[in-house]
Amino acid sequence: MRGRIGLLIGILLTVLLTGTVMAQGPVTPQHSDPAWQATYWNNLMFSGPPALQRSEPNLNHDWGYGSPDPQVVADGFTARWIRYIDETPGLYRFTATSDDGIRVWLDGEVIINEWYDHAAKTVSVDRHLSAGHHLIVVDYYERAGLAVAKVSWAPVSGPGPTTGWRGEYFNNMSLSGAPAFVRDDANINFNWGTGSPAPGYVNGDVFSVRWTRTVNMAPGSYRFYMTVDDGARLWVNGHLLIDAWREQAATTYTGDIYLPGGAIPIKMEYFENTGLAVAQLTWTSAGGPGPGPAEVIVDDGGPGFERGGTATSWRTTGAGYGGRLTWTRNNDWARPNYNWARWYPTLAAGRYEVFVFIPDRNGTTAAARYWVAHANGFTQRVVNQSLYSNQWVSLGTYWFRGTRADYVSLADVTYEPYLSRQIAFDAVKWSPR
Repeated sequence: MRGRIGLLIGILLTVLLTGTVMAQGPVTPQHSDPAWQATYWNNLMFSGPPALQRSEPNLNHDWGYGSPDPQVVADGFTARWIRYIDETPGLYRFTATSDDGIRVWLDGEVIINEWYDHAAKTVSVDRHLSAGHHLIVVDYYERAGLAVAKVSWAPVSGPGPTTGWRGEYFNNMSLSGAPAFVRDDANINFNWGTGSPAPGYVNGDVFSVRWTRTVNMAPGSYRFYMTVDDGARLWVNGHLLIDAWREQAATTYTGDIYLPGGAIPIKMEYFENTGLAVAQLTWTSAGGPGPGPAEVIVDDGGPGFERGGTATSWRTTGAGYGGRLTWTRNNDWARPNYNWARWYPTLAAGRYEVFVFIPDRNGTTAAARYWVAHANGFTQRVVNQSLYSNQWVSLGTYWFRGTRADYVSLADVTYEPYLSRQIAFDAVKWSPR
């Protein structure tokens, strides 16, 4: 029960990364996070209270036989690093070096998976980054002996849309491990029958493919057509538009989506088990440009802002976004009647990037746990408020339903020493993407 309460509080805390606006100059968006948010556990299961939480400017560790910190054991520990980045669009090479296991997620997709005991080894994978924020999560464990954990990325091609598809072919049905074959495909219009996509390199059966591309598109509604035997999934502008990940005879699927225009990332994943193999993708305009959703800001004390808990623990001051800031002191755990707040926007259904405003005062916590409630569930984002001053800080980009089920929440539970930190509750912004 206590674990559930802690999770709820973590959701509420993730919502309140807001800040104070002063009249000293313009407020600009915060792009890439200045540091990783690192969490360490003294076990191999990421379970229980963390042994250590801190910000780390780089993920470039070689601890030898030692420990990351006196609070962390030298053997038998796990760690998780979280960071949002905003890079120039283009192809990037992500590289991880570890001893023992490491997993790297990019926007919810596992791109490196070396989750087993091994001596120090380096693995690289190439991925296209579209414009906007991208979430990187790294999990690591050290069982015994030497300990190494390093993750980095660098561009391998220029920015801008590509003219063809980057095809990565795997000799398994799960897109796992290193590709057996990589090439540029002009179109996704394949009917391989019972043959191989690349004889001598790729199996005739039991294989998978990932195609990625960025396409310049005018604003408007589009209809995508996907025909596959066996299964496939299609993402358009970060949205899972068609999910047909199953064994089947050749079947055509359609999906409609409004796109804001510009460089639009498209990704299609496909697998073939046995028999005939078909993979085809096309799209057409399904209507003229629409007005698109508008930007929405919910400020503390204004419509859409709700708070609860111990009324006497809340404080306000004449600063922050719009000249008002709400704040309180932290709890070390989910004590009865802890303080919490939610921001409810009035949105048109669509895709938005969520920002919280961090003031230059009354935000000294390193562990504000915001929760974003969106169309695909809940996402927690832990923000170190003490790193920012009068800045909009991104919590990521999500699809929203346009109902009361869309909100951002934050609580006063940070697991830091009791009443040792201040938590700022200011404005939250939803920007159409």
